[in-house]
Formats: sequence, C-alpha cells, structure tokens
Amino acid sequence: MGHPTPRRVGDVDALKALAHPLRVALLHRLVGVGPGTASECAEAVGSSASNCSWHLRQLAKFGFVERVEGGDGRERRWRSTEVGFDVGAFDEDPTVRTQQDALLAMRINEDNRLLQRFLDGQHELSREWLLASALHGYTVNVTPEELTALLGAVDDLLRPYLVPVRADAPDDAAPAYINIRAFPR
Repeated sequence: MGHPTPRRVGDVDALKALAHPLRVALLHRLVGVGPGTASECAEAVGSSASNCSWHLRQLAKFGFVERVEGGDGRERRWRSTEVGFDVGAFDEDPTVRTQQDALLAMRINEDNRLLQRFLDGQHELSREWLLASALHGYTVNVTPEELTALLGAVDDLLRPYLVPVRADAPDDAAPAYINIRAFPR
C-alpha cells in the first residue's frame, strides 16, 4: 500500500514564502506533531502566539497550512496541508537554487534546535524513551545509484509511521524525530 509523499515545492515565490526560520519551525511542528493553535505552536518554537499566527497566515497564502474547522472559537487550530514538503536541492536555475540553499540552511538549524531541545530535556524522559533514542552516524561505500536506492528503502520503511499518515498508533506512541543526511564524504 502506497503512502502519501511530500509535496514538491519548486515555485520561487512559494520557496521564498518558506524561507524564514520561524516558518520552517512552524511547518516542522505541524507536520511532526499534528494540528495546533498559534499558542501551542509558539510554545514549541519559542515565539509569541501573535507572531506565529501572522506567519501561519503567510504559510496559508501558499497552501502550506490551513485552519482546522471546529474548535472552541477562542483560538482555531492549524494543520499542515501535506505529510511533508520537499523543496528540492541543487536546481540548475540560480534563482531557485538560492532559495533552496537558504531553506537547507534553515532546515539544518531546525534539526540542530530539535536535537538541542532533546538533549536539554533528556532528564524528563522515561528510561524507556532514553534507551530507544539514538544518535548514529554511518559512512557507507556506495555509488550514487546505490545511495538513491538506500535512501528510498529507508523512506519506504519510515513512511507508514509518519504522524500525518499513521491512524493506528498505539496509545503510548509519541512523535519521534528521525533525521538522515546523505552526501559524499
């Protein structure tokens, strides 16, 4: 059974709309944890609710997020419109490439922020979650075609467990972040 894939974003204006650290963090939160209010997002990304609300509206203009119907009327929830976003990399068009490079830099910063948040909060986690957590690094000896196939296999393995995809998660399941970087050494 196939699972939804990330939305490919190649439009320069849409890439520019994403090219803001807070917007990257907001999308990361909504895709990785699920729908949330501007206040919930603000707590997760270290900003104010009003600032997050403004940036969420900017993301909505390009179809990256949308308001969730219902709620208590005080503060509506937002959700990602996709299971993830692929902004590509290394485009031949220099205008597109500039935006991709900026977004890749922000993505690395967001990855590092999440890792630091884990390290800072590790003492609050159960022993079970600590033992399940890992920071691995591998150097493999592969061709470009083998690396592409390897990453595809890892993606196929992880995709059924993505927060927006998995409907049958056990009660004790919680969002866990997995980051894989692959490049020639």
